[in-house]
Amino acid sequence: MVVAYDGAGAIDVMGPVDVFALASACAVPRCPGAPPAYAVEIAAVSGGVIRTLSGAEIVAHKALEDVAPGADTVLVAGGDPREAMRDARLLGWLRAATPEVRRMGAVCTGTFILAAAGLLAGHRAATHWREAAALARQFPAIEVDPDAIFVRSGKLYTSAGTTASIDLALSLVEEDLGYDVALEVARGMVVFLKRPGGQSQFSRPLRAQEAAAGPLRNVIAWALRHLDADLRVEVLAERAGMSPRNFARTFTRALQTTPAKFVEAARLEQARSCLEGGRASIKQLARDCGFGTDERMRRAFQRALQVTPEEYRRRFGRS
Repeated sequence: MVVAYDGAGAIDVMGPVDVFALASACAVPRCPGAPPAYAVEIAAVSGGVIRTLSGAEIVAHKALEDVAPGADTVLVAGGDPREAMRDARLLGWLRAATPEVRRMGAVCTGTFILAAAGLLAGHRAATHWREAAALARQFPAIEVDPDAIFVRSGKLYTSAGTTASIDLALSLVEEDLGYDVALEVARGMVVFLKRPGGQSQFSRPLRAQEAAAGPLRNVIAWALRHLDADLRVEVLAERAGMSPRNFARTFTRALQTTPAKFVEAARLEQARSCLEGGRASIKQLARDCGFGTDERMRRAFQRALQVTPEEYRRRFGRS
């Protein structure tokens, strides 16, 4: 069952529904005469029409109070969860249902709703990379994994943003019906069964620079314009008029990362942008982006994104 609400994301609702529907169809030849593998319903607090975040409308099959006991799996959609997080009927239903279901999960920012219901304390969880820091700040008892595509913690499942709802649903199909059915579904939907890398390959970590002020902001702006220069902490500290030790401490406190990690992230950001839109060789990009050698850039990509520059270009570059 997928739980929706006004402001939910349409893909967050329908992505899992389509995965389970296709899995049922793929399972029929393997188990002729057996009942459908999945019977999926969309439920909402009051039932009826749900207006999604995009404005598209989805009709829920049932109101939550009409859902019969014994649901196997419940997934809460993501979207704009702020009103849903304050809905006592929804939160109460989730608390009551969790002990009864085999799996309770959430897609994207739906994780905030499970957290508001008090279900994720002491558990590891995922959400959209842009909201991971907010989830950790609002619910410090949750171990937030900002890079995971989806996370299982006991009977609780949470996923990253939007299309990660499909990744999560495919993993549930594999649990239930096996690898072959899950692979057939993935092929039918033209998606990865298990996509390589984590959310880092989609996020833009350099938003952290917005937190900088004073001399740090000027130094960061200069560094981003000169990524192929010597950007050791001693050089950056001199430009800021600070000692290396004081600069490193101030930088880390303001941006929640070290200067060295920030520089590598900035160089990765630039390299990714070039790989997405340009045709320069990997060796040339490594020099232009400050890595020096293609091997150093390759190691940085593997460490941060779990893909090589060549794989990244194939996946995200313009044809």
